[in-house]
Amino acid sequence: MGSTLIHGATVLSVDAENAVFEGGFVAIRDGRISGVGSKADTPNPSGFDEVLDLTGHLVMPGLVNAHTHSVMVLFRGRSEGQSLLTMEGWYNSIREPELSLVSSDIGPAVALSCAEMALSGTTTFCDQYFFAEEIADAVKQAGLRSVIAYGIVQLGDERRGEEELAKATDFLERQRSADGRVIPWFGPHAPYVDNTEALLVDEVAVANKYGVGLHLHMACGPEDNAETMARYGTTAAVALETLGLFNGRIHAAHCIDLSDEDIAVFARAPHASVSYNASAGLRSGREGICPAVALRAAGVTVALGTDNVAANNSYDMVSEMRVAGLVASHREGVAQPLTSRDLIRMATIEGAKALGLEHEIGSIEVGKAADIVAFDLSGPGYSETPDPETLLVYSGSGRDLRHLWVSGEQLVKDRQLTRKPYDTIRREYAATYRDFWDRVAAAKQTNNTKVA
Repeated sequence: MGSTLIHGATVLSVDAENAVFEGGFVAIRDGRISGVGSKADTPNPSGFDEVLDLTGHLVMPGLVNAHTHSVMVLFRGRSEGQSLLTMEGWYNSIREPELSLVSSDIGPAVALSCAEMALSGTTTFCDQYFFAEEIADAVKQAGLRSVIAYGIVQLGDERRGEEELAKATDFLERQRSADGRVIPWFGPHAPYVDNTEALLVDEVAVANKYGVGLHLHMACGPEDNAETMARYGTTAAVALETLGLFNGRIHAAHCIDLSDEDIAVFARAPHASVSYNASAGLRSGREGICPAVALRAAGVTVALGTDNVAANNSYDMVSEMRVAGLVASHREGVAQPLTSRDLIRMATIEGAKALGLEHEIGSIEVGKAADIVAFDLSGPGYSETPDPETLLVYSGSGRDLRHLWVSGEQLVKDRQLTRKPYDTIRREYAATYRDFWDRVAAAKQTNNTKVA
């Protein structure tokens, strides 16, 4: 793949010591990081195929969006006045229209989502949805790294649950031998809300058989606990622990309504993590806020996610770091209980750890995959500072992304996508968007006619 030397930048390694190198360098060879360090240790440029002077830039690990639904860019702006963290809001705004989705809708939607993520600094994302095969194909074309959890929505239909479980298992079989950038998981949408206990037991068994993680929504509000409190007198998290969900790798999104006992469940688990989706949580109107500070204090891995862009409207993980920090301050009544450094770690190495990828990505260390981003800090809003991490989190924007690499391949160069022009992606998406919503309108008209 060749070699690249980046030099002159402020380099955030996000390693165990949080080393920061002013005017530092990063060396890339054959898709992996071959060196990182201070200005004084910068290697001879003559030994590299490409040399980039990134003076005035912040170079750091690629951001990890730990929870989203990339297909749902099709629903952007379609849920105003609805809380997507309630069954009613989700069903009315999302579930009914998405019944009109067809496989040809998926590629253009995911392509646009991947473009928006790449152009704002995200190199890896965790997706949960059906049409998982089509999502995987689109991600491979875009070049990003993704954990794709096959979303299973049962809603009381036992036969549907069995069919989706079979399809999800088939997805695991096919994708396990992929090129490494796409990693297949299981995605029970919302345990005890739209997956039965019997189906959950089967999902755990299959996940354990293949050694993959379970990515799900949890503790989004009182509804999550209603059935388990009625049947067992326990919360859903405690009931799921009894079922064995917490024995393997489990990655739970939202978690705004966790009790102290629930936090203890996560802390006891060998590989449990939470995606703190602050913007989506605030926009939902729910009273709860993810207890990120308490979870971290208990030793639980907490990552950051945007959720879908019907709930958030943006894939900007720099903005997500800022909102997560502000909301944590409000929840705890303490100034910055999550420091800027904490937030950057949550958006990089902690996100990688949540997905079981911390040995491959999430920090700039020799031997890891070269998933690297460079933000241009020369524009308005930036100035000299002793704290580059706070500068990015509270003054920055994903729109300041200039370059991005995944496994050493430069996917964004001078703010332009290298594989496929953004204008082409946007034009193809626009046609898909119109076709999809025309179908939704026609289906609604047909249903209204039948009722009448």
